[in-house]
Amino acid sequence: MSVQLSDYEDLLEELGDQSGEVLEANWHEATRVFSPRGLQSYLEAALGLKSIGRGVELVISFIESAPIVAKEIGEQAVPDLHSIAIKMYSRTSSEVIALVFSTAPIAANRLGEIDLFKAYLSLLNNLVAKAPRAIRPFLESLDVLLGQLTLGGLRRWTAWGISAYRDDFEAQAEYFSLKSEQAKAILKQEQRGVLFVNIQRRLNMYLRSLWGRDFFIRPTSGDYETREGYRPYIEHYFIHLPDAFDDYKPSEDADEDSIVLGMDVYRASSAHAAAHIVFSPYDENALEELSNLQRLIIGVIEDARVEFLAVEKFPGMKQLWINLLPVDKSPDNTLQPILDRMARALIDEEYQDDHPLVVDARQQFTACKDRISESEISREIGLDIAQKILESDLVLNSSHDKYSNVYRDDNRCLWQSPDHVEEGHELLPGEIQQVRKYVSLMEMINEVEVPNAGDDAQEIWVLGTELFPYEDEGVSWNEMEGKEPISSPVHYHEWDYQTQLERPSWVTLLEKRPKSGDTDIIEDILERHKPLVRRLKHLIEAVQPQGLIRQRKVEDGDEIDLNEAINAMIDIRRGVQPDPRIGIRTTLQIRDLSVILLVDLSESTNDPLPSSKSDLVANANKNNDDESEENNQPTILDLSREAAALMADAMDKIGDPFAIHGFDSNGRHDVEYYRFKDFDEEYGDEAKAHLAGMTGQLSTRMGAAVRHAGSLLNERGSSKKILFLLTDGEPADNDENDPQYLRFDTKRAVEELAREGINTFCLTLDPHADEYVSRIFGAQNFLVLDNVERLPEKLPELYLSLTK
Repeated sequence: MSVQLSDYEDLLEELGDQSGEVLEANWHEATRVFSPRGLQSYLEAALGLKSIGRGVELVISFIESAPIVAKEIGEQAVPDLHSIAIKMYSRTSSEVIALVFSTAPIAANRLGEIDLFKAYLSLLNNLVAKAPRAIRPFLESLDVLLGQLTLGGLRRWTAWGISAYRDDFEAQAEYFSLKSEQAKAILKQEQRGVLFVNIQRRLNMYLRSLWGRDFFIRPTSGDYETREGYRPYIEHYFIHLPDAFDDYKPSEDADEDSIVLGMDVYRASSAHAAAHIVFSPYDENALEELSNLQRLIIGVIEDARVEFLAVEKFPGMKQLWINLLPVDKSPDNTLQPILDRMARALIDEEYQDDHPLVVDARQQFTACKDRISESEISREIGLDIAQKILESDLVLNSSHDKYSNVYRDDNRCLWQSPDHVEEGHELLPGEIQQVRKYVSLMEMINEVEVPNAGDDAQEIWVLGTELFPYEDEGVSWNEMEGKEPISSPVHYHEWDYQTQLERPSWVTLLEKRPKSGDTDIIEDILERHKPLVRRLKHLIEAVQPQGLIRQRKVEDGDEIDLNEAINAMIDIRRGVQPDPRIGIRTTLQIRDLSVILLVDLSESTNDPLPSSKSDLVANANKNNDDESEENNQPTILDLSREAAALMADAMDKIGDPFAIHGFDSNGRHDVEYYRFKDFDEEYGDEAKAHLAGMTGQLSTRMGAAVRHAGSLLNERGSSKKILFLLTDGEPADNDENDPQYLRFDTKRAVEELAREGINTFCLTLDPHADEYVSRIFGAQNFLVLDNVERLPEKLPELYLSLTK
């Protein structure tokens, strides 16, 4: 049984209207990432923050951020996040605590491991205790800091700033906001070679390309106070790698050619761990039967065996692994250097070593190469070598006897079952994946219903057609008990022009299903403007003709122009320099565009048009004949609908892929986005009904909508991507009093899309838009549509500049 928000009406009433609306917007995502117990804790934590009485912004930030943190590193991190807020609330402002919540998803994403995240929260608690004025600039710079530092480096960087500027508050603020040269110098000093979070995706692709399968990789929770990370290991089918690798130098005086880059160390380590997963079996009796020394030596032999098998498939891996195996032949009676030399000798045939144990291990390993695919040889050789070590004069130390190479894991996967889950251990996100199974009618009917199954069920059955109850009432089970799917919330950053920094994950956007209206409204618009539609289509087609184009008078054409060739020969006979342009080039010219028309649906679009425009826009509300004449007066929304309908009809007849979307907003936590017509959807009755059902409400948070439309255009493979924004005014929202803030953010969003190859143009119905629109979109990237009859005149010029 799915968890419904309606079951928590008392809690919603206690939270208040604004927090309740945000909870409703994030409910679908919360039920997906939280278990029933975790969901209850999440709601109780939100209610606890409300009871503190420090403002609604604090509660809203937690409601939005907690599901993202749970999705990144597990729901067990959310109570720790709530706990740190309770510890801090008496020592700092509610705005800072809200900033802790809103930046928590960044920390969870960059750290990628719950132990690291808990240590990060401990760092925040320490920072607010020792330097409370530094916490705000620190959090505002968090994305930059975690992009360059490991958690250990971050702790050392903050400790230096606290110590150096304990009493100088101005310098402290500059340091933690990364404005001082000293902050940048210490940041550079603490940087590691390669951070795991920056190359995790590349490692996944690398292993997939090698083995043709997926591997799960996560960072280890090392590098707190020292620069040493924990060793790699494999547990529960996850490969755990250190959160940073420096470039590897075999020795202090090593030349540059022998240095192995940190990225190559990651490749070697991940490939070695993947070879274990592919080739190494689990020995269930090893922990009981074998001593620590025996397991250590068996592990050395097994490392060499899996690398030998991997090199047979990928010969290029051999040299990479050899470069990372150190050799120390200095006289020593301890086991560690012998293990290093043994590891090198087993994989490198050219390596020479006269130590009896190394020679013996190599001889036995070479003799078993015809059985190399059998894992038993590692146990046989390992037990024999371990016995000879006990009989030798080597000094053994169980806590230090391990080889020192940086890339090999600790071999716990050989002795620990991958399915073993310790008591109290929480499964990591992604270890259990929900399966959707498509079944037949008889399978669905005969299946026993599981009453306690909810949205987080491990398996969901799907029937491709509607299922009706035995009592044929004409109403399906889906219509009676189904619920409308809700899109997952999408979070976007915003640009703060005052601090010149991005506010990460600051805005929440929700896609909502558009309402349908009467298609006759759209048909009436097209009928009344039929001459304009025909003229518009004719002008746009004339801008860029399609088909084969023959271009004459070119030097490197596809064929020779006989007339020009004859003229050139005549010039040569006359002793005149001939024109070398005697070719004809044939090109196939096609329209390769993707266009989104984004319509502003704010409350101001419900305002009636000025009298000069009202007589140009026919009344489309046929069903309101009984209403007052004032209500029947055309509105800005009617003008927007007419412009959208005319443009959509022209685009549809030309054949360009296009989409029509709309947006409004109710603060940064609730930007509503509607898809009236999508790229893959035909412009038919359904799309026209959506256009007819457009309504205006709320405010205009333009930057988030522009970024979301840009992300949808980025999914298209067209060579030219265009975003048309149809609006009646400037960016504004009910939670932002600074009129410049949203203007600068929209300008930033337009610049971001331009860097991605997306052209943004604003078609505005505001006659006073010239005062601000050119600063946002550029002097050539806007058009004031104060009269719908000007659309056929101006739009071809706009298209000419975009498609030439």
